[in-house]
Amino acid sequence: MPAIREALMLQKTELEERFKQRYVKRDAKIREINSNLIKVIIGPRRAGKSFFAIHEIKAVGNFGYANFDDETLAGAKDYNEIVAELDQIYSKPKFLLFDEIQNLPRWQLFVNRLQRQGYNLVVTGSNSNLLSSELATHLTGRHMPTSITPLSFRELVSSEGREMIDAEKRAKLAEYAISGGYPEPIIQGLDYKSYLSTLVDSVLYKDIVKRYRIRKPKAIEELASYLLSNVANAFSYDNLTKMTGIDSTHTAKKYVGYLEEAFIFFGVTRYSAKMREQLKSNRKIYCIDNGIVSAKAFKILEERGRLYENLVAIELWRRASEGEMKFYYWKDPQSENEVDFVIREERSVTSLVQVCYDPSNTKTKSREVRALLKASKELSCNNLLVLTDNYEGEEDAEWYGIRGRIKFVAIWRWLLG
Repeated sequence: MPAIREALMLQKTELEERFKQRYVKRDAKIREINSNLIKVIIGPRRAGKSFFAIHEIKAVGNFGYANFDDETLAGAKDYNEIVAELDQIYSKPKFLLFDEIQNLPRWQLFVNRLQRQGYNLVVTGSNSNLLSSELATHLTGRHMPTSITPLSFRELVSSEGREMIDAEKRAKLAEYAISGGYPEPIIQGLDYKSYLSTLVDSVLYKDIVKRYRIRKPKAIEELASYLLSNVANAFSYDNLTKMTGIDSTHTAKKYVGYLEEAFIFFGVTRYSAKMREQLKSNRKIYCIDNGIVSAKAFKILEERGRLYENLVAIELWRRASEGEMKFYYWKDPQSENEVDFVIREERSVTSLVQVCYDPSNTKTKSREVRALLKASKELSCNNLLVLTDNYEGEEDAEWYGIRGRIKFVAIWRWLLG
């Protein structure tokens, strides 16, 4: 009991210090915060989940706080002791906020019981499996999910607290495309490369190697480095085994899954009306934050276009996690034409999006437009969009009898919504 109380008191002191730090208001909201549903906040480590939750909860009531990244709490034998101490330390709080709940053995049974007992619970986790399979299995119909990522470009611009002119927004995007949106380096002026390199190493070894008892940690480290150096490219598990120290496609598939669960990467599926074809096709890989790419890739990305494509993928991933839509990439059967993103809402394809950093390159522009027109005909979609560094306008285009009107929009403007 004294050890648990001591750990919780120390966390309370740390929490009070955090309230003194600058907070960048997030676009997300905890929905139905006063309901008896378990509020689940999911996202990468250090993306600001707990800070977001703290500010959301504080606005509507007092709360007790426990961070299960602490070995004392995660190793507790009697979970009732934790709740009893929180009731005393925080004077029977209205809410209980449990940070990094996935570190607590049998956490599902624990939060289920507390929910049945009438506690208003908010939990955070840094493992996507927590949201996708574990919650679906154990908390069916009793939870309300919210996703938090590193700062979006819109949140970053809003944090300036003033109206920026277009040239400033464009310059801010160029910086954001390299250093990313993790809050601490931005707010505290830390060296983002050192910070994110340490963070990724911690996630690899603490959340993956240790949790899944991986015997050859160097292999998954090499895999992460290879994928970071190939963001916005399609990959096959066969190729991953050839390019890294992984010994089989089965192991490569598992390792990629672990990296996605830990919110370092996410994959985008090739669009097809047939589910079987979607599952068989190679996926494209993207990273959850551009700063990680800059900090950890074993070769510097020379193509700024790929970094900008990764930014667009992150924003689409963010919107998809809110249930707004689903997104894919498209290739024709001959693999000669490719569209970066296919946006689907309900049962219809509503938009086709290319990322073309420099459309002044005639050859590049022609390739991107040709793919849009071909996909437009095949997918019956006339909303054709090219995201560029700064060129904007509308143009009529034609390719082998296929006509379409193409909108060119600056990426910074599109990211701002």
